[in-house]
Amino acid sequence: MPKETESIRAALGRAVQAYQGAVDDFDREVARLLGVNETDLRCLELLLSAERATPGELGGRLGLSTGSVTAMIDRLEKRGHLARTPHPTDRRSTLVQVTPEFQERARALMTPFVEDSAAQVYARYDDEQLALVADFLDFNRELQERHTERLRAVAAPKCGRGRPGPVST
Repeated sequence: MPKETESIRAALGRAVQAYQGAVDDFDREVARLLGVNETDLRCLELLLSAERATPGELGGRLGLSTGSVTAMIDRLEKRGHLARTPHPTDRRSTLVQVTPEFQERARALMTPFVEDSAAQVYARYDDEQLALVADFLDFNRELQERHTERLRAVAAPKCGRGRPGPVST
């Protein structure tokens, strides 16, 4: 492999890793300001995008058991972030959605970032470059999701009293 290609690929790897770290840091700060943990924040993000979902759909997307989803929904409902409503076609199911108050609070935190990044990114890149970036992100998201599913299928090692322990590499 030519040295220049190797250098570009290494720089891309570092840039992607740094970007992922910056996203994680931003999400941690949003979670802190909303008074939730990172899994709860991811649930809320999903609901802000989808508007509403069943607990089963949330569990599938988050890789959580039924009991964990129920506990999370109970916690978020108690904080006033979520509301449950009966499913319109399935009497056995409920739908979960964010409350208008939570939506307003989340937007207040996120809008400055969204507006600033949109203005700067659109000013810096032309439509062809933006299409390439969108393709790159979609492709990598698909890879990430596939490998997340692969990792979810791996049982965590047990350490003392049957609890999952740290995974060693």
